[in-house]
Amino acid sequence: MKITKSTSARGFSLVELLAVITIIVILAAMIMVGMGFVKDKQARSTASVQLALLSDALENYKLDNGVYPAGGEKPNDSNPLYRALYWGDVEDDTEGGAVNGHKVYLPQLNPDDNPQGWIDGSGGSARIVDPWGNEYYYRPGELPDGKVNTDAWNPDFDLWSAGKDGKTSTTDQKDPSNRDDILNKS
Repeated sequence: MKITKSTSARGFSLVELLAVITIIVILAAMIMVGMGFVKDKQARSTASVQLALLSDALENYKLDNGVYPAGGEKPNDSNPLYRALYWGDVEDDTEGGAVNGHKVYLPQLNPDDNPQGWIDGSGGSARIVDPWGNEYYYRPGELPDGKVNTDAWNPDFDLWSAGKDGKTSTTDQKDPSNRDDILNKS
């Protein structure tokens, strides 16, 4: 009996190719979703660390000055917070304002050396931004005239990030727009 070998090459069918391509697309989509989740978690962790650093700097400011710094016209105006913790009360935007007799409470707020990316702008007009590029919200628990700030949630100060969506309610902590907000622990 004679055995013959088949020398014809067998290729992939169209169905097999489509199945492989479909599997690759599904795996790529899963990786992209996972990367988005990891990036969001990293941004939230960064915001939490930044809030803790800012809170500690605010406590040190209070130890030296007896009060927390005054807030801005709106809670999301972070410039007064930046000026109190880094730049000082220098009215012009010349270089060296932070060294001009003012104690620097948080050196990471240096706009010239900003690897964390949480300073937007330069000089005395810089603002403190969260990982999503939105200004941090700050509201002292006490008004400049010494009265209790009835809008504040905490007796000392409120400090928070509006989160990924950039939306927040400054009046109601339970508002649905605050779901992704990251708050200080005061």
